[in-house]
Amino acid sequence: MPRLQLPEPYAFELSTARYRAFGTDLANLWHEGGLHRVVGGREVRITAAPGGVEVEPHDAEIEPVVLKLLGAELDLDSFYAFAAAEPTLGPLADELRGLRPPLAVEPFESIVTSITAQQVSLHAAFAIRNRLIERFGVRVEHAYAFPARERLALAEPDEIAAIGFSRRKAEYVIGLARSDLDLSALALLPDDEVRAALTALPGIGEWTADWFLARHLARPHAWPAGDLALRKAASRFYGDGRDLSIEETRALGERFDPFQNLTAHYLLAGLLASRP
Repeated sequence: MPRLQLPEPYAFELSTARYRAFGTDLANLWHEGGLHRVVGGREVRITAAPGGVEVEPHDAEIEPVVLKLLGAELDLDSFYAFAAAEPTLGPLADELRGLRPPLAVEPFESIVTSITAQQVSLHAAFAIRNRLIERFGVRVEHAYAFPARERLALAEPDEIAAIGFSRRKAEYVIGLARSDLDLSALALLPDDEVRAALTALPGIGEWTADWFLARHLARPHAWPAGDLALRKAASRFYGDGRDLSIEETRALGERFDPFQNLTAHYLLAGLLASRP
């Protein structure tokens, strides 16, 4: 099976844990010890290997998608050097060494996923997202291709509401699909302009824009201070026994400049690992 090298350190099981922690993800499917993703109509299986991962099938179309999915662009070495000087973050980074947060490959999928997760638990969000994938996506073997933007642009709000979305969220998804915004071109813009472009659309606020910056564009300064789970994680590790407010969480992010994004992911992973 062809092998794809990844920057070390890399812990495959740890890095892909989010695809198992909150339920099945049909578009990033954990199946029999491997991660399955549909690329260009073909189902790709990714498994752990020394120094990286084994990828089957593997070609010039698939390789950049897998590298993006597995967060190869994230600079862990510089982050670890920064974290070593932090009395709380340093030991956490050592404990989770090799965690390379996975990224959302497609911009449309990233935003729709965030819309799905607005104001609901991640377990509920995964379940609703899976129903969207089953209804409008394409199954290959085990995994599904996430619904294309063009397909959801043809849908009506009632169709999406029927699978568990609120009427308002259904309208947000269709509005995004039908908008003129070039989502791929957002990668060329600075963070503030990305936020402005996204939040101009109905139903997309700062929280969704921040996660797009963090989990699709891999911007190092992304810090979703309004995220409830991040606030809980920040409180757990930096709250001195109390819950931090959004404003306090936002201010805390400045402490981790320029590694807010990776810090957020490590705090969230640390919070998840600390639960019984």
